[in-house]
Amino acid sequence: MFKYVKLCEIYIICNEFYFLMFVLSKNLFLLVLLFILPKFSFGKESLIIQSTTSTYNSGFYNYILPIVKSEINVDAHVVSVGTGAALKNASNCDGDIVIVHAKERELDFVKKGFGINRKDLMYNDFIIIGPKENPAQINDKDSPLEAFKKIFKTSSIFVSRGDDSGTHFKEMSIWKKTKLNPLKFSGNWYREAGSGMGATLNLANGMGAYSITDRASWINFNNKDELKMFTEKNDILFNQYGITLVNPARCPNVKSNIAKKFIKWLTSSEGQTKIKAFKVKGEQLFFPNAN
Repeated sequence: MFKYVKLCEIYIICNEFYFLMFVLSKNLFLLVLLFILPKFSFGKESLIIQSTTSTYNSGFYNYILPIVKSEINVDAHVVSVGTGAALKNASNCDGDIVIVHAKERELDFVKKGFGINRKDLMYNDFIIIGPKENPAQINDKDSPLEAFKKIFKTSSIFVSRGDDSGTHFKEMSIWKKTKLNPLKFSGNWYREAGSGMGATLNLANGMGAYSITDRASWINFNNKDELKMFTEKNDILFNQYGITLVNPARCPNVKSNIAKKFIKWLTSSEGQTKIKAFKVKGEQLFFPNAN
């Protein structure tokens, strides 16, 4: 009887010991999940880029971001919207970096305290495209202002981005220089797409319309059957891209350390060389000018 009681006590003690070890091991596992694993980035740090659609649609990020991962161990995710929407998102603390192409608005973004340390990154140019039939009779020697005046005078269909993007901002600045107001004819010959560059070019192709686009989007656009390029290589059509850090003093969620690391590399001679090497269909799309 005594041996039986002893055995029972040993059995109970053993069970309690194993139960205690189970509880401790389970809690230890939870502690690892809660406090230790988050410390590891598994070799990659992640940030959010608010970006214009033209850089995204060109395939630039598919090219450059894997290089960034390899070179400086930073992982980035892109939110592709028009310049106006990108700046608005960033002003609401949604993102770490802004890459857009409307310098005047970028400087205003910084002036208002939403961003800091804006830098020139790269450039290309805008071009005016339209139907091969060319009802406005634009010729290759026409300036952008002359081309727009001919479109206005002939009431030729023109498709605008109409989305507060960098391209839309450039278009409206040209109309302003002509002292003509196409908005009076909105819904008539002047059509506001409210869409990205690819969708706008598709509309222009389908409607036999004129439009303005950045060169990178044009080169990357595959549905040019009824369209051709008319006006290019004019100072008015210069298209500067900038990179800006979202102000961490205003937005505490900004990953400023890795964002600065990203910006420093992309604007370095090494990063600029990689930008220069990016080509689509044998053509260089962006020309680095950070240095």
